[in-house]
Amino acid sequence: MDYYKMKDSSVIEALQSSPEGLTTPAIEEKRSRYGWNEISQQDQRSLLSLFVEAFKDPMVIVLLVVALIQILLGDQLESAIIFTVLILNSILSVVQTRKAESSLDSLRKMAAPTATVLRDGHPVSLEARQIVVGDLVLLDAGDSIPADGRLLEAESLQVQEGVITGESVPSDKSAAPINQDTPLADRFNMVYSGTLVAYGRGTFIATHTGVQTEVGKVAQLIQSTEARQTPLQKKLEQFSKNLGWVILMLSILIFSVQAGRLFLEDTPAMTEPLLNAFMFAVAVAVAAIPEALQSIVTIVLSVGTNKMARQHAIIRKLPAVETLGATSVICTDKTGTLTQNKMTVVDAYIPGGPSTLFSGQPKAWGESEKILMQIAALTNDSTLDGNGGSNGDPTEVALIAYSEKQQLPYTQIRSTYPRLAELPFDSSRKRMSTVHTIDGEKRLLVKGGPDVILSLCSRIRINNETVYLTEEREQELAEKIEFFSSQAMRVLAFAYKPFDQTELTSEDETDLIFIGLLAMIDPPRPEVYHAVEDAARAGIKTVMITGDHKTTAKAIARNLNISSEADLALTGQELDTLSDEELMANLDKITVYARVTPDNKIRIVDAWQKKNQVTAMTGDGVNDAPALKQADIGIAMGSGTDVAKDASAMILTDDNFVSIVKAVSVGRTIYKNIKKSITYLFSGNLGAVIAILFALIMDWVSPFTALQLLFINLVNDSLPAIALGLEPKEPNVMDEAPRDPHENIFSRQTLHTVIFRGGLIGTAVIVAQFLGLLLYSPEISVAMAFTVLILSRTLQVFPARSTTQTSFGAGFYKNKMVLLAFAVCSLLYGLTLLPSVRPIFSIPQDFGLTQWLISVSLALTTTVIMELRKIWRKA
Repeated sequence: MDYYKMKDSSVIEALQSSPEGLTTPAIEEKRSRYGWNEISQQDQRSLLSLFVEAFKDPMVIVLLVVALIQILLGDQLESAIIFTVLILNSILSVVQTRKAESSLDSLRKMAAPTATVLRDGHPVSLEARQIVVGDLVLLDAGDSIPADGRLLEAESLQVQEGVITGESVPSDKSAAPINQDTPLADRFNMVYSGTLVAYGRGTFIATHTGVQTEVGKVAQLIQSTEARQTPLQKKLEQFSKNLGWVILMLSILIFSVQAGRLFLEDTPAMTEPLLNAFMFAVAVAVAAIPEALQSIVTIVLSVGTNKMARQHAIIRKLPAVETLGATSVICTDKTGTLTQNKMTVVDAYIPGGPSTLFSGQPKAWGESEKILMQIAALTNDSTLDGNGGSNGDPTEVALIAYSEKQQLPYTQIRSTYPRLAELPFDSSRKRMSTVHTIDGEKRLLVKGGPDVILSLCSRIRINNETVYLTEEREQELAEKIEFFSSQAMRVLAFAYKPFDQTELTSEDETDLIFIGLLAMIDPPRPEVYHAVEDAARAGIKTVMITGDHKTTAKAIARNLNISSEADLALTGQELDTLSDEELMANLDKITVYARVTPDNKIRIVDAWQKKNQVTAMTGDGVNDAPALKQADIGIAMGSGTDVAKDASAMILTDDNFVSIVKAVSVGRTIYKNIKKSITYLFSGNLGAVIAILFALIMDWVSPFTALQLLFINLVNDSLPAIALGLEPKEPNVMDEAPRDPHENIFSRQTLHTVIFRGGLIGTAVIVAQFLGLLLYSPEISVAMAFTVLILSRTLQVFPARSTTQTSFGAGFYKNKMVLLAFAVCSLLYGLTLLPSVRPIFSIPQDFGLTQWLISVSLALTTTVIMELRKIWRKA
């Protein structure tokens, strides 16, 4: 029901209430019908279910099977290592998930703890959750509004509704009915749960409570909005499934070939040979699975969060780091993100000629300028705290800030001309009047909306003379006001007159002398212009979504080059009239959305996602939370509500659009580095699989034990892979278009690189095992194969730093973590050669310097060929 269109008496009747409030029996009946005034909680998943869910990954399942088989075969050490890694991964997953499930808790905390309600004709203070539909709630300055309602009384009432509407300036309220369809942000006779009374007093009748309030609807949207997987999560999940099946089929094939060979040879005492064949198959599974992949990706993303924190971007959900790298659309709020969130006087109009207000020299001001600035400072209740902060209406703060900037301290003006009487600002009057004695003359000073002030003026001051305000002069003023308004400026008019009365009433606000206009705006941040250009160059489209008026939003968007003449701007109401097909057809041309609702925001984000665009969404209010959760990456403002922060994946500590673009740059770098790490891991794993399969075909002994492969995969490979994740940014990272979110992890270039490097490593291992078998013994051949595999995989970290530059071309000492990783891995390998450790890794005591030098030479050869390939491809 549209309560905002109804008269007071009709609303009270429709809600079965009375001017004295509800009676006790009526309260119980309404509570049984509507429930408590609180947001219901959706059951959270238990820690155990989250823990178990982490084990559903196909690669994890394969490893679990391998570990269980190892236990049955008596290999306790290898199975213990596998279980330890899997449990640590699961714990990390549980902690991250639990942190992300707190949005509704913050919404519940927003409910006002107490409220003053009229019941049985008497005011009663009670908990906000006890309010029911039909209650009459009394409001005063500073009160938090406990339910949605229709105003019955409003005395100079202003409400800060930014958390609902997105507007930074308090909304003026009135109890008058509205006779036409009006968007939520413009319903001046309605108040909403979770907002704050900034000024004045009022009384409202509760129309909606609990989940039926605007905040409650947001909570339901959050519950129903599914958090989307990031592109990397999707690719890793799909790749894990595919790899799991391939490994399973390959292991079964290997075991079948081995078992068939044994049966064909009619081998006596089949148990031990079959067991060896089975372990051969297990070795392939262990060699192929990058056991440390999930941990390495998590660590690289975590390190990336520290980089982003230095760019004023705090990451709440780790996968958001790489999602930023694929972002192709940024849906951004206007106020505070693109603009400074600080109203600033930028222009003025003094009748009769060019104004000297912006000369920076008050001594050069004419009499009209002096009077205007006196009115601006005196018809004003705001203050500055001296530390960059302020108290009062943002528009009034802009006036005294300008006065300070012009070296006219507002405190000095106020102390020189003390206030004798006043009529405070009222939303219905749209003006404020005060009385002062200035230069020995008692004056009435008035400040307010241009249309209102002009209607009260009969004279105008031009060139220090007071003349009649003719229709021609009034038309000239109207044109100037229209010009300022078309530039998205907020305009205030100033007037005065001599005043000799002892008391001030609204009837005295007539026959005024018009003195001038001041125009102000929330100006764009200077650094945003360049950031928007950087985003466009990187193939990222910027879309403005704001609760502000359409004219203001369009002007700012044009100023920042977000929008062009050919682009469209829509209000939330206009968007509602479009079908899904019409929206999709015009989506690329719509760059500005104004006066939007939470449902509008979700629809906009969803539309871009249907076009396969990775979409980032910024927001700071409760109304933004559902869209923040729906977006591929939700970005909350550091100054915003806890609800928005909890629903987001990233928080901007400086509320600045520039920080988003910088974070995208870091995200792209991190994704590239993750691919380098993945390429590094799979190249080494492929080399091991090639060597094992070749040994199977040739009927050689398995070149590696399962423990050797686990040592390489979990210990030796992890440090270089992490070091690759710390590679510095490439200079052209923001000159490339966003990557396709459907791009396979193994793109053609990546796949070629993995096959080439893996083939080289596999060939080197095969040669080492062949020489070991030819010249020495099967035990020595295994030791040589292990040495070549571990050293070639360790040395691979240098060519893996870049697909186009050699290690020296990329700056050999630029990434010191790579050098440290190589040193540590070399030391770890050296430990396996200790006499007491050799038996654990199946390295015989007679494996000596000659065999070691042969193995090192083969490993170094693979690295040199990898680097020479880059030089050859450039030539």
